[in-house]
Amino acid sequence: MCGIAGFLARDARAPGDAVAVRRLADALRHRGPDASGFWTSGPCTLGHRRLSIIDLSPEANQPMLNETGDVAIVVNGEIYDFVELREELVRKGHVFRSKSDSEVALHLYEEMGDDFVTRLDGMFALLVWDARRNRLVAARDRAGKKPLFWRVLPHGIAFASEVGALVTGVPEHRPEVDLRAIDEYLTLQYVPAPRTAYVGASKIPAAHVAV
Repeated sequence: MCGIAGFLARDARAPGDAVAVRRLADALRHRGPDASGFWTSGPCTLGHRRLSIIDLSPEANQPMLNETGDVAIVVNGEIYDFVELREELVRKGHVFRSKSDSEVALHLYEEMGDDFVTRLDGMFALLVWDARRNRLVAARDRAGKKPLFWRVLPHGIAFASEVGALVTGVPEHRPEVDLRAIDEYLTLQYVPAPRTAYVGASKIPAAHVAV
């Protein structure tokens, strides 16, 4: 279990909110006690809390960058077929710094674009910032095993692995409770996607990609 966080400024000329992402990541510390990392490019900031499982080396810390430093990724989860995918990508000329499954997802995005998730066999939630195209890609696995939430703020959109982080991470913008969602929870024992317990905060549904 790891924790991912991100922020995309509403104004493409504005810098990413690194302060907010650090607070989001701090709220996810229990998900990833082994390491933390942050990276800003233009209007986007990505953050990660790491629980080391596959590649224990520092080279597998996140956010991870491609060879040219203009595409970055943060991942929570595990890609089961990453060995086969890595071998395929190496044959196509991709250069890897680690033995991490998360870095495979990064290079697969470079190779295939948004369709890269169709090749990923695993449980995952991820964020990819593509500075070349000035776009952020968010995705969840088919079964929705790994969570990913987003919240609209006055100056941009924040993302996190837990909806609670989106509340404590931006304390200057306290959300309203969504009473309809609370009613659904009391009836169903869960809140169906994309709603959450808070107005303005949503969960990305399972098997979805958001750009």
